[in-house]
Amino acid sequence: MSIEQDIQKLASDIKDALIERGEMLATAESCTGGLVASHIVDIPGSSAILAGGIVAYQNEVKANLLNVPAEILNTKGAVSAETVKAMAEGARQKFHCEWAVATSGIAGPGGAEPGKPVGTVWMAVANSQKNEAFCEIFSGNRTEVREKSVYKVLCKLFFEINKQKSTCTNEH
Repeated sequence: MSIEQDIQKLASDIKDALIERGEMLATAESCTGGLVASHIVDIPGSSAILAGGIVAYQNEVKANLLNVPAEILNTKGAVSAETVKAMAEGARQKFHCEWAVATSGIAGPGGAEPGKPVGTVWMAVANSQKNEAFCEIFSGNRTEVREKSVYKVLCKLFFEINKQKSTCTNEH
C-alpha cells in the first residue's frame, strides 16, 4: 500500500473508533499545514468526529489562538515537545474535544537549526488523561516529510485511542 492508502485506512479506523466512543477530535498544525485535518475530512462521515482545526504556522498564531506560552516559544522554539504539547492542549480546549493532535517541524528544504535538521517534526497526541509528545526525523522532500508526519501522528492517535498494537508500519 502507498502512504496515501495507509493514511486513508488509518483515518477511517480513527473515525470508527471515535464514533464508537462518542468522542471528538481537533487538530493544531504547523508544518503539516492542515493535512491531518484534510485527511480526516476525506473520510465520509468525518463530521461526526472532527470538531475543527487550526493551522498555526506563525508563532503569534500559536500563542494567540492555541495559548502556547510565549516563554515556551522563546526558550524552546516552535519545533519542540513543549510547543506541540501546548498546541494540542490548546486545540482540545478551543474545540472542547476529548482528543487533539499537533504537529510542528522543519519540512525543508531550508530552515534547519543546530540540533534540528530538515525533516525534524515534533508531534503530540492529547486527551483529558494524557498529553504525549514525540519526535521523528524524516527523510525525503517537503511533501514526503509532511505526509510521513501525518501518518505518524495518526498512528499514535489510533494507538492511544485503542491502547493496543496498531496496524501502522515503519516503512514510511
